[in-house]
Amino acid sequence: MNRISRNISIVLRSERLIAQRHLAVLRRQTGMMAAAGIAAGVGLIMLNVSAFLALSSSMSQPTAALIISIANLVVAAMLVSLAGKSNVEQETAPVVEVRDMALEDIEAELRAAANEAKATTDAIKGMARDPLGAIAPGIAGSVAKAVIKNIKS
Repeated sequence: MNRISRNISIVLRSERLIAQRHLAVLRRQTGMMAAAGIAAGVGLIMLNVSAFLALSSSMSQPTAALIISIANLVVAAMLVSLAGKSNVEQETAPVVEVRDMALEDIEAELRAAANEAKATTDAIKGMARDPLGAIAPGIAGSVAKAVIKNIKS
């Protein structure tokens, strides 16, 4: 029973660690997505400014604004790519393995306890059906010891 409580404790701790890692990855992804959204917003503004400047003035100002907006969009794409590479399963794999081992051990302990209870039940049923047959081997052994002891004396 001690192993079962220890394994349940391991399972609960593992689940807590898995949840913490999930939240950490989610926070990181959310931050990167927010930064990507800001960069994309700035890029969109710069594209609008560059289009305006391209129509209203000389080529150098719009070209500069276009280069800046493209750079902002590239940064946004890189942030989205980095956020997508965060993998919760990879980070939690060792903890999941420990949790699964503890669960398997709990299942094995419960199966062993169930088998032991079934064997005890079967033995009690056997004694109820044939009480003398269940006691006879023990009595026969005691009688045989007593006889051998008396013969030696």
